[in-house]
Amino acid sequence: MLISSNMAKKLAQAVEVMPAFPESVRKVLSMTQDINCTPKELVQVIDKDPVITVKILRVVNSAYYSVPTKMTSLHHAVVYLGFNTVKNLALAIAAVGVLPRRNQAGFDVQQYLLHSLATAGIAKHLAGRCLEVDPVDCFIAGLLHDFGKIVLALFKPEEFRMAVEISQEYGDSLHVALRKVIGVDHATVGAMLVEKWCFPSNLVETIRHQYGPEILDTGSIACVFAANQITKRLHIGNAGNACVEELPEVLARRVGGTLDRVQLSLGDLDLMLKDVQLVASLSHLMD
Repeated sequence: MLISSNMAKKLAQAVEVMPAFPESVRKVLSMTQDINCTPKELVQVIDKDPVITVKILRVVNSAYYSVPTKMTSLHHAVVYLGFNTVKNLALAIAAVGVLPRRNQAGFDVQQYLLHSLATAGIAKHLAGRCLEVDPVDCFIAGLLHDFGKIVLALFKPEEFRMAVEISQEYGDSLHVALRKVIGVDHATVGAMLVEKWCFPSNLVETIRHQYGPEILDTGSIACVFAANQITKRLHIGNAGNACVEELPEVLARRVGGTLDRVQLSLGDLDLMLKDVQLVASLSHLMD
């Protein structure tokens, strides 16, 4: 969407003060896409980030996993948890590290994290329907698709709260209310943020063009859009937007039909959602 030069300058300043996304986590994501990657190679990358290392060990030694003896070796933790769990933990740790615990807008960051993790998990699940889409890319896009809300909740707390109230009262999608109240939506701001974090251009464009007339006909956007709506339908977490939108026709063709049909075709999501709730519930160990 088009925004004024003055607003663009202010948003750039707001994005600039956000914490950096750990380089080690981006390397972990890249490595876990390589089927030939070994636990040793993964450990070598994570070991270089003592903060991520300590937090992964803190989680694996938590009451949930109930390991018989305390783990002090990252290598043992990676072998015990598995590549996928370590990757998801590293992403969640990075996300939690960026999220502020409090904001003047009253935005519930814990509920936001739960919504984002669920959207990421479902988007990854849907990626198998689109040949040109990488499941890991969909997971990342799902996790980060709403991050612009965090920036706006910090940058324009009163206006952000007002937009959430308007969305809830009139049933508008939050991105529409944000455009009315602030003059910019979270997709635009989120794209600026992931661009600052040096993520690939396809991820930036997925976040920037996920809504409204600017929506793009791509597999990753179809997966993230559908996952976002299904997460809202299932009431998993809350990112300030309860309005469920039907799939645009161009996206519906990519993922197998209407939102009802897509949701039904996913089958039992209980196991995946339990993992999502676990990671979200362990977020206090990641601070």
